[in-house]
Amino acid sequence: MKKLINDPVDFVAESVMGFAAANEEIVRASLDPMYLVRTDAPIAGKVALLSGGGSGHEPLHAGFVGLGMLDVAVPGAVFTSPPPDPILAATRAVDSGAGVLYIVKNYTGDVMNFEVAAELAAMDGHDVVCVIVNDDVAVEDSTFTAGRRGVAGTILVEKLAGAAAERGAALDAVAAIARRAITNLRTMGVAIEAPVVPHVGRPSFDLRDDEMEIGIGIHGEPGRYRAVAASANDVADRLLEAVLADLGVRSGERVLLLVNGMGGTPESELHIVYGRARSRLESRGIEVARSLVGSFVTSLEMRGCSITLLRMDDEFVELWDAPVHTARLRWRA
Repeated sequence: MKKLINDPVDFVAESVMGFAAANEEIVRASLDPMYLVRTDAPIAGKVALLSGGGSGHEPLHAGFVGLGMLDVAVPGAVFTSPPPDPILAATRAVDSGAGVLYIVKNYTGDVMNFEVAAELAAMDGHDVVCVIVNDDVAVEDSTFTAGRRGVAGTILVEKLAGAAAERGAALDAVAAIARRAITNLRTMGVAIEAPVVPHVGRPSFDLRDDEMEIGIGIHGEPGRYRAVAASANDVADRLLEAVLADLGVRSGERVLLLVNGMGGTPESELHIVYGRARSRLESRGIEVARSLVGSFVTSLEMRGCSITLLRMDDEFVELWDAPVHTARLRWRA
């Protein structure tokens, strides 16, 4: 194992502190309990957005803390949900009285710990609503989750809901935007090389040089099937067809197309996949209204990618285009 780390025990804490130092104009860090919060939080009258989960998926979630997205992110150990206590502390740090929306990826540990934190927060006088992201079409159940997993589409939910909160929408309205996004969101991924968890020191799964895993999860969970490694066009077609079949997008509709790298895939390769996916969508009469390409929801240094489609309407386009200023997404309207 070759990694730029010191002691695996300190991996997450050192990474969090380094991230906060590099982005000190956007976030500040708490180490005990651990979370990363907007420097201007809490914001009077604004619904706060809170998300989190196991580390190893960076820039998710800390990279999306800031204006127009999350108010706070709570990291756990690598591929492990944070416990309820830091989630509760993060809730207290951002709630200005307008309520807090928890955006939770659908993994058993995440759902359980965030729900416990929400109950504790309610006892503490906080108004909390949870939404569960389950955009992965690869499997219905796995070792890590009951139902579909929450993967790369999570950042699209955070962006739309974050924009709604930033413009002053109430908690129920922000939650409704998030739920509508989840309903219109699907993802499918592929791995061609496994990641190495720091405290384990070996690949999470075995793939021969001529193999790829279709439908992989972001923790190295098994996919739908294993196949002979193929061209970028073939991979894009397989992923896109699975997403289209599940989402049911038709000619004349608009989508946001996200091609997400899993941590070890060059952007040049991601853009080849994007180009193929876009041409296939346009050949079906589906308009790519907005696009995003890059490594946003990763699995350490896993090589591979995922394709996400979000069905768009005028409101979603407006929310996507709204100003955002985070470490990894930033633009003005």
